[in-house]
Amino acid sequence: MATKKKTAGRKKSAKKTAKRPAARKKAAKKATKKSSGKKRAPNPAFMRPLQPSAKLAAVIGNSPMPRTQVISKLWAYIKRNGLQDAKNRRAINADEKLRPLFNNRSQVTMFDLAKIANQNLS
Repeated sequence: MATKKKTAGRKKSAKKTAKRPAARKKAAKKATKKSSGKKRAPNPAFMRPLQPSAKLAAVIGNSPMPRTQVISKLWAYIKRNGLQDAKNRRAINADEKLRPLFNNRSQVTMFDLAKIANQNLS
């Protein structure tokens, strides 16, 4: 069997460039067919009301609420009091109410916030 060698300076043929737009249209059609239009149902574990600890209740209130609402209320408190660090926006500075919640640390990252909230919910 004889094989053809590719040359370095060879131009693309007209046939290959003509096929590309058709291939893009097919890919676009496949992408739209995947989405069925249904909304995702929320996970019931996130929607179950949980009782906050005394430390957390000082910040967000004492009534039982879902985990998602706890995080939202924490962020509202942080934004309202300007506790997000100016230089490193991922860091949250502690005030007198948040310091016991943060285990007496003066600063935590936003990634630690969900972990801290989960430890203070029952």
